Amino acid sequence: MRSHLFSKFTLWSITLLSIFFLAPAAFADKTLTVTCWGGSYTNAQIEAMYKPFTEKTGIKINSADYNGGLAEIRAQSQSGNVTWDVVDLERQDLLGGCDEGLFETLDLNSIPPGSDGTPANKDFLPWALHECGIGNMVWSNIVAFDRSKFPGEKPSKLADFFDLKNFPGSRGLHTDPMSNLEWALMADGVAPDQVYKILSTEAGVNRAFAKLDTIKKSVIFWEAGAQPPQMLADGEVVMTTAYNGRILNSQIKENKPFEIIWDNQLYSFDHFAIVKGSKNVKAAMEFIKFATGSQPAADLTKWISYGPTRYSSVPLVTTYAGTDIQMTPKLPTAPKNLKTALLVDTAWWADNRDEMIKRFSVWMAK
Repeated sequence: MRSHLFSKFTLWSITLLSIFFLAPAAFADKTLTVTCWGGSYTNAQIEAMYKPFTEKTGIKINSADYNGGLAEIRAQSQSGNVTWDVVDLERQDLLGGCDEGLFETLDLNSIPPGSDGTPANKDFLPWALHECGIGNMVWSNIVAFDRSKFPGEKPSKLADFFDLKNFPGSRGLHTDPMSNLEWALMADGVAPDQVYKILSTEAGVNRAFAKLDTIKKSVIFWEAGAQPPQMLADGEVVMTTAYNGRILNSQIKENKPFEIIWDNQLYSFDHFAIVKGSKNVKAAMEFIKFATGSQPAADLTKWISYGPTRYSSVPLVTTYAGTDIQMTPKLPTAPKNLKTALLVDTAWWADNRDEMIKRFSVWMAK
């Protein structure tokens, strides 16, 4: 009897050892390619997610950069040479790519609960959990300006971006129509909750482009998220659209005289997805489960001001790394920053993106 009990205990002990020691070893020779947006955002992910994940599992992370969209993912899929494992995507690309079969279907039941024990399906913000991707942060498109270029009255609202008379100077504008069309309508007097209703009509789209026409001669276009703060720093523009996190990093790390206009910010989620055809699906899923955990999501805010997608992460948010600057008020999800905000309608963009990109490309080339 004792021998039988000893055998059962030994088997149980071996099982536990395999969980705690052998399972990570099974991934020890793995290398994942995680593709993100580069610059300060990727650096934040490296510190908050990549390094701790490698330390915990032994899985190495190869970091790759891109400028968004699905073109490179489609090309890999069509060639049969998939080199990316996990990709950081805007929500409209997640939805479109999922419909195209470009991403693996995820087991949402395997996502761990929050650090406070809240089940994942109750801990994540609405829309953050999707069969093809898990929301990893909340970001915002904002307008930023160099306060040193405005010695008198300073811009304070979205409409000022389109006011060349009172606030002269070049404007930076993203080459992607998303946010530009919404901003054009809101600057033209459309209430945030009516934007997509108006944009769903030909007259509404025409109205947005007509508003953009009023600043076209003063526009300098940007593609990568690192460009707007550099354009401001170089004096190439005095105001620009930008990702909020890039501007805050320039304010804190480089002591730049930049200001964020939160009026009519457009916020959305980014998601981690696994590219269909990845040879490392299991390891990729382990990375996603870890990176979207309560603590890594909160830790991301130490290096960039993108908000966590889990409620359990909020109490864990502290200060910007190496400073005493409290990060909670700097996030897109801070109540004061949401007063006139608009949540990007990613379903609308998934349905209309190709058409809007074509028209916007023609407009840029005029």
